[in-house]
Amino acid sequence: MSAGFFYSYHLGWTRLDAATLLGDLEAEGLRPGHPLTGRTVLVSLDLPSSGARSPVTREQLLSVSGLQRLQEVGFRLWVDEGSDLLVRIRRARSGVVAVEFSVGELPPLVRERAVGAIRRTVGRASVLCIGFVLDRDGATAGTDWDGVVIDGSAHLDAWPDAVAVREEIASRHPQLTVMDSVAISPWKVFGSAVPSL
Repeated sequence: MSAGFFYSYHLGWTRLDAATLLGDLEAEGLRPGHPLTGRTVLVSLDLPSSGARSPVTREQLLSVSGLQRLQEVGFRLWVDEGSDLLVRIRRARSGVVAVEFSVGELPPLVRERAVGAIRRTVGRASVLCIGFVLDRDGATAGTDWDGVVIDGSAHLDAWPDAVAVREEIASRHPQLTVMDSVAISPWKVFGSAVPSL
């Protein structure tokens, strides 16, 4: 994914979770169908065919986004006629699914609108969302965020705008245990962007 991202991590991912997430994103104005054509496309994430697009129906998108048969799926979400972002849903580890939004390609005002919409959507899924990471500029793109959010063990060389983890993860991560945080149930949230969340 390109610089600038919002990652969220979810337990017990199913087709219903994918449908709920997509419905919540659409209610926030982020839609998989192009605003003019209504076309929804999957985007290949495999290296040999990276970027190749395949038109799908909404039902097909929901089916593959549940990850019953796939390890990952990519598609575009439209903010408006000229602005879209890549979404990748992938199996991480320990039964966790990561939903990755590439927000770095968006113009600043559109990016903030998208980030707010994604954050509100993740908040509605908080029972099964074990954490999230927001890095508007992508400075921490090389960080093992799976290791931070899922395991509470990976080292942070730089800080994102915000990282939210469950209490038990925060208490065992060597860097997070000594950092100030804000409690936003069910997470402890760290970073400079916490007040704006």
